[in-house]
Amino acid sequence: MKALIALEDGNIFEGESFTGSGEISGEIVFNTSMTGYQEILTDPSYKGQIVTMTYPLIGNYGINQEDMESRRVQVEGFIVHEYQPFYSNWRANKSLAQFLMENMVLGIEGVDTRALTRHLRLEGAMKGVISTLDLNPASLVKKAINVPSLVGRDLVREVTWPKPYYWKGGLVEKPVTIEEKPYRVVALDLGVKFNILRQLEKKCSVLVLPAHTGAAKILSLNPDGIFLSNGPGDPAGVGYVVETVRRLIGQKPIFGICLGHQILGLALGGKTFKLKFGHRGANQPVKNLLSGRVEITAQNHGFCVDLDSLDQDEIELTHLNLNDNTCEGIRHRQLPIFGVQYHPENSPGPHDASYLFDQFFELMKKHKNRS
Repeated sequence: MKALIALEDGNIFEGESFTGSGEISGEIVFNTSMTGYQEILTDPSYKGQIVTMTYPLIGNYGINQEDMESRRVQVEGFIVHEYQPFYSNWRANKSLAQFLMENMVLGIEGVDTRALTRHLRLEGAMKGVISTLDLNPASLVKKAINVPSLVGRDLVREVTWPKPYYWKGGLVEKPVTIEEKPYRVVALDLGVKFNILRQLEKKCSVLVLPAHTGAAKILSLNPDGIFLSNGPGDPAGVGYVVETVRRLIGQKPIFGICLGHQILGLALGGKTFKLKFGHRGANQPVKNLLSGRVEITAQNHGFCVDLDSLDQDEIELTHLNLNDNTCEGIRHRQLPIFGVQYHPENSPGPHDASYLFDQFFELMKKHKNRS
């Protein structure tokens, strides 16, 4: 089934649907990971976006139950060069096409993904439309121009879980018993990935709260630490979360990842800006300025903290992206607060940064001993 991809600047790319007919829109971005497409598809940080995979062959190991990062596919659409319908993996129980169709997400193959990726690298991520229903290029370009921008939008409300829940190897709304662990953590769900909760669960009892939860409610639970999750879109579009975090500063140890890191930057008085085409992939080099080590990291973000906007007498740059020298990590010089832009939970991707969870555990230990 023929499909057209139209970009807001008038460029058209051709392909074929492997999931049936439809028409979808969003910001078109690319991901440089060779594997991990199931985790990418189910990452809530991709809400509002159409993902292009730069690796040419996608689908050969199918889909399984264990590698979900949320409850459903979160991307608006999926673009690949070649789809492989005959999957082979001992854990797999369905094909990629079946998975996308169950979630009513359009998948397109036969696209010149090298040309599309190069165009996005040169011109930047841009709004687009994919359609099998309307094959008129002029009509589709007009639709792409009218797609809402991610700038200033609140996409968090579309992915946060509406009710509190505990994480005990999975979502448990009312556990019969809560296993006693060294630390109790409140995780603010801005679009949290399941593997982050799995990492926290190793040493923490984890209560996940909706993004709209206020500071007073969080502090009334008397957690040992507060975690700010990843999530989609522009951090400036969720001012209510920024205000909540501003009121939490100095009260408890705080650790933020991705959008949570950006929210911390805003709450600490800084600004954020949109990157040209973002960082998305499992092979992003980051230098840890505290240790001197270079870490290969998994990333997915289109916005960044402007380090120059922060009071550097209070805030220290801890991690630097070696591709474009943007901020990848900060910490407060006096308070137990830190955040990183990349994803240390290692799924999909490398394990170089898993030590950051240990740092959070250590901060909570020190804070408890002082209390």
